[in-house]
Amino acid sequence: MMIVVTGATGSIGRALIDTLRGEEVVAVVRRPVDLGCEYVLGDFDRPETIGKVLSAGDRLFLNSSLWPGVVTAQQAVIDLAREAGVAQVVSVSVRDARPGAPLGGGAHGEIDAHLRRSGLPWSILEPTGFMQNLLADVREGRFYGAYGSAKVNYIDTRDIADVAAALLTRPVGADATYVLTGPESPTHAEIAAAITAALGREVSYVDLPIPEMAAHAERRGLPGPVALEFATLMAEMGDARWSSLTSTVEEVTGRPPRTLATFLADHATAFHP
Repeated sequence: MMIVVTGATGSIGRALIDTLRGEEVVAVVRRPVDLGCEYVLGDFDRPETIGKVLSAGDRLFLNSSLWPGVVTAQQAVIDLAREAGVAQVVSVSVRDARPGAPLGGGAHGEIDAHLRRSGLPWSILEPTGFMQNLLADVREGRFYGAYGSAKVNYIDTRDIADVAAALLTRPVGADATYVLTGPESPTHAEIAAAITAALGREVSYVDLPIPEMAAHAERRGLPGPVALEFATLMAEMGDARWSSLTSTVEEVTGRPPRTLATFLADHATAFHP
């Protein structure tokens, strides 16, 4: 049995490969890279390059960034996995994913639905926001949002990887969706205070109205319509949709998820000066 890891160079994929040391693992990457395991070249834009890696009995970790062709590409890989006789697919989705949902939730919802219909044994991971994203958000002592005082959950991607590793190395269980959260749901002002304490320098959260947050996101590179949808989704977090906690990480891995304080202590030097 081989564990085939896609999205291997992302924060979840790298952590997963580290956790799977000692297992038979092959990473699918777009270009040569030293991950400390065997790798093959493959690309979601050419699903057949991933399909040729798959064999009967393999376990597949399905994960990638989002781009306009992601739904078609991941669905094609799922079909190729079924044809190959893959024993299990563990897929990374997002909390509240469903067809027609805003932003990545809609794309993941379509992929998830295809996987559930595929006939393959599946485990779908639905994490909340990634703590690792905070590293890119903080610039010049501040970060921006339209969350108001809403409590929002974040999870360390290492915990997502640990759940995936547990599912990929134990006997294949029943098909299931796993909603993954960190252990706390702070406001963004509280996140700023925690970052300040960890870095020893002032970091502030700047809350913006939806139009101003959309303009800020557009300046950061998001297309206009996507930026507006992004800002609107932030403002809607006040309905507590991403604040509730689950015990899934501990149930699957046997230990509680990492706290924000632990993440910040481990990554303090990675924040932009």
